[in-house]
Amino acid sequence: MAFELPELGYAYDALEPHMDARTMEIHHSKHHAGYTAKLNDAIAGTDMEGKSIEELLANHSDHAAIRNNGGGYYNHCLFWEVMSPTGGGAPTGELAAAIDSAFGSLEGLKEKFNAAAATRFGSGWAWLCVNDGKLEVCSSANQDNTLMTGVGCGGHPIMGLDVWEHAYYLNYQNRRPDYINAFWNVVNWEAVAAKYAAAK
Repeated sequence: MAFELPELGYAYDALEPHMDARTMEIHHSKHHAGYTAKLNDAIAGTDMEGKSIEELLANHSDHAAIRNNGGGYYNHCLFWEVMSPTGGGAPTGELAAAIDSAFGSLEGLKEKFNAAAATRFGSGWAWLCVNDGKLEVCSSANQDNTLMTGVGCGGHPIMGLDVWEHAYYLNYQNRRPDYINAFWNVVNWEAVAAKYAAAK
């Protein structure tokens, strides 16, 4: 079974003005599609065919094509899922309680997450992860993620923000902090809460 480029579940312009339509279209139909195709090429005819993306990242991240393209595939799948045209606001229930416990408040999470995203040098990602039942924030370089051995906090990612320039440069140019702040307006807390419940 080859990996497939997932549908976004919303139109390219649905996250405007926070995420512009042109960036979303290029990001999904070119960048993510490219990672998907190269991942499929890398596993074709090998014993890696048929394995889940999580298995590949956990066990084959020493393979450059899997690390880069498998990471790119997984990271973007998560990224699209944790955004929504009706996103923003605040989480509720168990996720909200876990955020308060780990960071003091939603504002505390935002502060830590924003710092991880803003200070990631060059290209990479900021992550909210579940590690031994607790929430942690970290970042990773390039298309690495915390499912890979020795990367970041080592937890299971439940929310990620792409801080590669291709994710924001058309709209925000060099203003990465503005893009990071805009992300909170489209966070799909229901999706993050579902991932939290599954991960813990």
